[in-house]
Amino acid sequence: MRFYKAESAFFIFIALVLSAGIMLFFAYGTMRTNAQLLASDGVGEFARLLFTIGILLATAIIFGLFFIYPLIRTQAREEGKLRAMTESLSARSESLEHAALTDSLTGTQNRRFFDDALREYLLEFGRIDKPVGLMVLDLDQFKLVNDTHGHDAGDEVLRQVAHCLKDMTRYHDVVARLGGEEFAIVAPNMNQESLLKLAERIRKAIATMTVNVGNVRLRITTSIGLAVWDRKEAADEFYRRADKMLYQAKRLGRNQVCA
Repeated sequence: MRFYKAESAFFIFIALVLSAGIMLFFAYGTMRTNAQLLASDGVGEFARLLFTIGILLATAIIFGLFFIYPLIRTQAREEGKLRAMTESLSARSESLEHAALTDSLTGTQNRRFFDDALREYLLEFGRIDKPVGLMVLDLDQFKLVNDTHGHDAGDEVLRQVAHCLKDMTRYHDVVARLGGEEFAIVAPNMNQESLLKLAERIRKAIATMTVNVGNVRLRITTSIGLAVWDRKEAADEFYRRADKMLYQAKRLGRNQVCA
């Protein structure tokens, strides 16, 4: 059984009181044994004093065991329940906060997180004069997947694409689902050349990926728009520039990267 600090201190107190009682009892016995060697009146008074102290100690022990300790134990249990409740609420709060920033279908970050992270990256990397790359992806003809094979198949495609994106990016990159079949990647400290190479690897990986849904094997492609921050534009302007490149890739026939 686990004891709290208050309980441990109480038992130490009881042990000390009990030890004092034992010592008094031993002294009382010694005095009675040697009573004939001393003046009878003095021994009698001292013996009565020791006996009274013993009664008081015994009363304190009984009172402590049957009144003080139950109160301490009850308080300790209530504090334990309160602590457990606080920890549970804290964990729930963190879970809710995580859910508020995460896309429930794909497990990637959501649009809210993406917007905040993009602004933060631009602020911090602007201070150290390092590039920030942005990639906006849209799955080609995704509506046809939903219309032909159903939304469950479409959801599985989105999950597989999200898994591919997370596998091919670095731990500090931000992979977010912006909505529908559109994703975005914030790639800090990556210049135009590096960003283009990464985008091509992602495009090829998605194009060669097979998504199995029941007896159906689905293949899908993606169009990608790229931009590297010019250190002047705001976050929304930066995003619009990458998004414009995405639509350019769509107009050029899809399954392409435009920067």
